[in-house]
Amino acid sequence: MSLRVYFSSSSKVTAPPEWVHGIVDAGFDGWEVVAEGDYRLDDPAGLARVRDLIETTGLAISVHAPYADLNMSSLNFPIHRETVRQLTTCIARASEWTDRVTIHPGYLSPLGRLEPARAWAAQKEALREIGRCAADHGVLACLENMIAIREFLCRDPGELLGMIDGIEGVGACFDLGHANTVGAVPAFLAVLGSADHLHLHDNNGLSDEHLPIGEGTVDWAKVGPAVAASYDGIAVVEGRSVDEGRRSLERIGGWLR
Repeated sequence: MSLRVYFSSSSKVTAPPEWVHGIVDAGFDGWEVVAEGDYRLDDPAGLARVRDLIETTGLAISVHAPYADLNMSSLNFPIHRETVRQLTTCIARASEWTDRVTIHPGYLSPLGRLEPARAWAAQKEALREIGRCAADHGVLACLENMIAIREFLCRDPGELLGMIDGIEGVGACFDLGHANTVGAVPAFLAVLGSADHLHLHDNNGLSDEHLPIGEGTVDWAKVGPAVAASYDGIAVVEGRSVDEGRRSLERIGGWLR
Protein backbone atom coordinates (compact mmCIF):
# COMPACT_ATOMS: atom_id res chain seq x y z
CA MET A 1 0.00 0.00 0.00
CA SER A 2 1.07 3.59 -0.57
CA LEU A 3 1.13 5.80 2.54
CA ARG A 4 1.80 9.53 2.34
CA VAL A 5 2.45 11.07 5.75
CA TYR A 6 1.49 14.70 6.41
CA PHE A 7 1.73 16.81 9.56
CA SER A 8 -0.86 19.05 11.18
CA SER A 9 -1.01 21.06 14.39
CA SER A 10 -4.15 22.75 15.68
CA SER A 11 -2.02 24.43 18.35
CA LYS A 12 -0.15 26.43 15.68
CA VAL A 13 -3.06 28.30 14.12
CA THR A 14 -1.86 31.61 15.59
CA ALA A 15 1.87 30.87 15.27
CA PRO A 16 4.10 32.79 12.84
CA PRO A 17 4.27 30.99 9.50
CA GLU A 18 7.94 30.03 9.80
CA TRP A 19 6.98 26.93 11.78
CA VAL A 20 5.63 25.28 8.62
CA HIS A 21 9.13 25.06 7.12
CA GLY A 22 9.97 22.63 9.93
CA ILE A 23 7.51 20.16 8.38
CA VAL A 24 9.81 19.93 5.36
CA ASP A 25 12.92 19.56 7.53
CA ALA A 26 11.26 16.74 9.52
CA GLY A 27 10.73 14.72 6.34
CA PHE A 28 6.93 14.80 6.04
CA ASP A 29 5.34 14.52 2.61
CA GLY A 30 2.79 17.25 3.22
CA TRP A 31 0.95 19.65 5.51
CA GLU A 32 -2.69 19.47 6.59
CA VAL A 33 -3.63 23.12 6.89
CA VAL A 34 -5.89 23.79 9.87
CA ALA A 35 -8.00 26.60 8.43
CA GLU A 36 -8.48 28.44 11.71
CA GLY A 37 -6.96 31.52 13.33
CA ASP A 38 -4.33 33.14 11.11
CA TYR A 39 -4.73 30.41 8.46
CA ARG A 40 -8.43 30.81 7.61
CA LEU A 41 -9.06 30.51 3.90
CA ASP A 42 -12.01 32.93 3.97
CA ASP A 43 -9.72 35.71 5.22
CA PRO A 44 -7.63 37.35 2.49
CA ALA A 45 -4.57 37.57 4.74
CA GLY A 46 -4.91 33.94 5.83
CA LEU A 47 -5.41 32.76 2.27
CA ALA A 48 -2.32 34.68 1.12
CA ARG A 49 -0.31 33.27 4.03
CA VAL A 50 -1.23 29.68 3.17
CA ARG A 51 -0.66 30.20 -0.56
CA ASP A 52 2.81 31.65 0.09
CA LEU A 53 3.76 28.74 2.37
CA ILE A 54 2.64 26.20 -0.20
CA GLU A 55 4.70 27.92 -2.90
CA THR A 56 7.83 28.28 -0.75
CA THR A 57 7.82 24.84 0.88
CA GLY A 58 6.56 22.71 -2.00
CA LEU A 59 4.58 20.60 0.48
CA ALA A 60 1.61 18.56 -0.67
CA ILE A 61 -1.61 19.75 0.97
CA SER A 62 -4.76 18.57 2.65
CA VAL A 63 -7.01 20.89 4.65
CA HIS A 64 -8.90 20.70 7.93
CA ALA A 65 -11.96 22.93 7.71
CA PRO A 66 -12.78 25.39 10.51
CA TYR A 67 -14.67 24.05 13.50
CA ALA A 68 -14.52 26.63 16.32
CA ASP A 69 -18.06 27.59 17.41
CA LEU A 70 -19.62 25.76 14.43
CA ASN A 71 -22.29 23.07 14.57
CA MET A 72 -23.88 21.53 11.48
CA SER A 73 -26.42 19.80 13.78
CA SER A 74 -27.58 23.06 15.33
CA LEU A 75 -31.31 23.64 15.54
CA ASN A 76 -30.56 27.36 15.75
CA PHE A 77 -31.04 28.04 12.04
CA PRO A 78 -28.56 30.94 11.64
CA ILE A 79 -25.81 28.85 13.30
CA HIS A 80 -26.63 25.89 11.05
CA ARG A 81 -26.45 28.09 7.94
CA GLU A 82 -23.23 29.81 9.02
CA THR A 83 -21.63 26.42 9.60
CA VAL A 84 -22.53 25.28 6.09
CA ARG A 85 -21.33 28.60 4.65
CA GLN A 86 -17.94 28.40 6.32
CA LEU A 87 -17.39 24.75 5.39
CA THR A 88 -18.37 25.17 1.76
CA THR A 89 -16.26 28.32 1.44
CA CYS A 90 -13.27 26.45 2.86
CA ILE A 91 -13.81 23.53 0.48
CA ALA A 92 -14.03 25.82 -2.55
CA ARG A 93 -10.82 27.65 -1.59
CA ALA A 94 -8.98 24.45 -0.62
CA SER A 95 -9.73 22.87 -4.01
CA GLU A 96 -6.92 24.99 -5.45
CA TRP A 97 -4.46 22.61 -3.75
CA THR A 98 -6.15 19.41 -2.56
CA ASP A 99 -8.92 16.86 -3.00
CA ARG A 100 -9.21 16.09 0.73
CA VAL A 101 -10.86 18.39 3.31
CA THR A 102 -11.59 17.14 6.84
CA ILE A 103 -14.82 18.33 8.47
CA HIS A 104 -16.14 17.86 11.99
CA PRO A 105 -19.61 16.42 12.65
CA GLY A 106 -22.10 18.29 14.76
CA TYR A 107 -23.05 17.91 18.39
CA LEU A 108 -26.22 18.00 20.45
CA SER A 109 -26.92 21.46 21.84
CA PRO A 110 -29.27 21.82 24.81
CA LEU A 111 -32.16 22.00 22.33
CA GLY A 112 -30.68 19.17 20.29
CA ARG A 113 -30.66 16.93 23.37
CA LEU A 114 -34.42 17.46 23.61
CA GLU A 115 -34.91 16.66 19.92
CA PRO A 116 -32.00 14.46 18.81
CA ALA A 117 -33.76 13.16 15.69
CA ARG A 118 -34.06 16.73 14.39
CA ALA A 119 -30.38 17.36 15.16
CA TRP A 120 -29.31 14.24 13.24
CA ALA A 121 -31.55 15.30 10.35
CA ALA A 122 -30.00 18.79 10.37
CA GLN A 123 -26.56 17.23 10.07
CA LYS A 124 -27.69 15.04 7.15
CA GLU A 125 -29.13 18.08 5.39
CA ALA A 126 -25.90 20.02 5.93
CA LEU A 127 -23.79 17.14 4.61
CA ARG A 128 -25.83 16.89 1.42
CA GLU A 129 -25.19 20.57 0.70
CA ILE A 130 -21.52 20.34 1.69
CA GLY A 131 -21.15 17.22 -0.43
CA ARG A 132 -22.61 18.93 -3.51
CA CYS A 133 -20.10 21.74 -3.11
CA ALA A 134 -17.25 19.28 -2.64
CA ALA A 135 -18.22 17.23 -5.70
CA ASP A 136 -18.51 20.38 -7.81
CA HIS A 137 -14.93 21.28 -6.83
CA GLY A 138 -13.37 17.82 -7.19
CA VAL A 139 -12.97 17.43 -3.42
CA LEU A 140 -13.99 14.75 -0.95
CA ALA A 141 -15.22 16.27 2.33
CA CYS A 142 -14.14 13.72 4.95
CA LEU A 143 -16.33 13.56 8.05
CA GLU A 144 -14.22 12.78 11.13
CA ASN A 145 -15.12 10.58 14.10
CA MET A 146 -15.10 12.46 17.38
CA ILE A 147 -13.84 12.13 20.95
CA ALA A 148 -15.56 10.79 24.07
CA ILE A 149 -17.85 13.73 24.72
CA ARG A 150 -21.42 12.45 24.90
CA GLU A 151 -22.93 15.30 22.89
CA PHE A 152 -20.74 14.72 19.82
CA LEU A 153 -22.24 12.77 16.94
CA CYS A 154 -20.31 10.13 14.97
CA ARG A 155 -18.04 8.67 17.65
CA ASP A 156 -18.13 5.08 16.35
CA PRO A 157 -17.75 3.65 12.84
CA GLY A 158 -21.40 2.65 12.57
CA GLU A 159 -22.60 6.21 13.17
CA LEU A 160 -19.90 7.73 10.97
CA LEU A 161 -20.33 5.45 7.98
CA GLY A 162 -24.10 5.40 8.32
CA MET A 163 -24.24 9.18 8.32
CA ILE A 164 -22.27 9.56 5.06
CA ASP A 165 -23.83 6.60 3.24
CA GLY A 166 -25.14 7.62 -0.16
CA ILE A 167 -24.04 11.28 0.07
CA GLU A 168 -22.05 12.36 -2.98
CA GLY A 169 -18.85 14.25 -2.20
CA VAL A 170 -18.61 13.09 1.44
CA GLY A 171 -16.22 10.43 2.73
CA ALA A 172 -14.82 9.30 6.08
CA CYS A 173 -11.80 10.45 8.05
CA PHE A 174 -10.82 7.87 10.67
CA ASP A 175 -9.09 9.52 13.62
CA LEU A 176 -7.53 6.71 15.64
CA GLY A 177 -6.58 8.99 18.51
CA HIS A 178 -10.20 10.06 18.86
CA ALA A 179 -11.25 6.42 18.59
CA ASN A 180 -8.99 5.55 21.54
CA THR A 181 -10.92 7.89 23.83
CA VAL A 182 -14.09 5.85 23.24
CA GLY A 183 -12.42 2.43 23.18
CA ALA A 184 -13.26 2.02 19.50
CA VAL A 185 -9.84 1.51 17.87
CA PRO A 186 -10.52 -2.21 17.12
CA ALA A 187 -13.89 -1.32 15.61
CA PHE A 188 -12.32 1.24 13.29
CA LEU A 189 -9.51 -1.12 12.31
CA ALA A 190 -12.10 -3.72 11.34
CA VAL A 191 -13.43 -1.35 8.65
CA LEU A 192 -10.18 0.45 7.82
CA GLY A 193 -10.75 -0.13 4.12
CA SER A 194 -13.67 2.32 4.35
CA ALA A 195 -11.41 5.23 5.36
CA ASP A 196 -10.81 7.98 2.81
CA HIS A 197 -8.45 9.93 5.07
CA LEU A 198 -6.60 9.10 8.29
CA HIS A 199 -5.50 11.00 11.41
CA LEU A 200 -2.86 9.49 13.72
CA HIS A 201 -1.88 10.57 17.23
CA ASP A 202 -1.82 9.08 20.71
CA ASN A 203 -3.42 9.69 24.10
CA ASN A 204 -4.05 7.91 27.38
CA GLY A 205 -7.65 7.06 26.54
CA LEU A 206 -9.26 9.83 28.58
CA SER A 207 -8.81 13.02 26.56
CA ASP A 208 -7.59 14.24 23.18
CA GLU A 209 -3.96 14.88 24.13
CA HIS A 210 -2.35 14.64 20.66
CA LEU A 211 0.70 12.82 22.00
CA PRO A 212 3.38 11.38 19.71
CA ILE A 213 2.71 7.87 18.45
CA GLY A 214 3.81 5.33 21.04
CA GLU A 215 3.55 7.67 24.04
CA GLY A 216 -0.04 6.86 25.04
CA THR A 217 -2.23 3.77 25.22
CA VAL A 218 -3.15 3.16 21.56
CA ASP A 219 -2.06 -0.38 20.66
CA TRP A 220 0.26 0.57 17.80
CA ALA A 221 1.57 -3.01 17.58
CA LYS A 222 -1.83 -3.78 16.03
CA VAL A 223 -2.60 -0.41 14.47
CA GLY A 224 0.70 0.02 12.61
CA PRO A 225 0.61 -3.25 10.62
CA ALA A 226 -3.11 -2.76 9.90
CA VAL A 227 -2.51 0.71 8.50
CA ALA A 228 0.48 -0.45 6.46
CA ALA A 229 -1.48 -3.37 5.02
CA SER A 230 -4.98 -1.95 4.54
CA TYR A 231 -4.83 1.81 4.06
CA ASP A 232 -3.79 3.60 0.88
CA GLY A 233 -3.70 7.38 1.03
CA ILE A 234 -2.84 10.34 3.23
CA ALA A 235 -2.13 9.70 6.93
CA VAL A 236 -1.94 12.92 8.92
CA VAL A 237 0.13 12.99 12.10
CA GLU A 238 -1.59 15.49 14.38
CA GLY A 239 0.85 16.85 16.94
CA ARG A 240 1.61 19.67 19.30
CA SER A 241 4.96 20.47 17.70
CA VAL A 242 7.02 19.45 14.69
CA ASP A 243 9.63 17.90 17.01
CA GLU A 244 6.98 15.61 18.50
CA GLY A 245 5.68 14.94 15.00
CA ARG A 246 9.15 13.79 13.97
CA ARG A 247 9.03 11.12 16.68
CA SER A 248 5.73 9.88 15.29
CA LEU A 249 7.13 9.85 11.76
CA GLU A 250 10.06 7.69 12.84
CA ARG A 251 7.66 5.12 14.31
CA ILE A 252 5.51 5.13 11.18
CA GLY A 253 8.66 4.45 9.16
CA GLY A 254 9.09 1.25 11.16
CA TRP A 255 5.68 0.01 10.00
CA LEU A 256 6.64 0.36 6.36
CA ARG A 257 9.97 -1.50 6.38
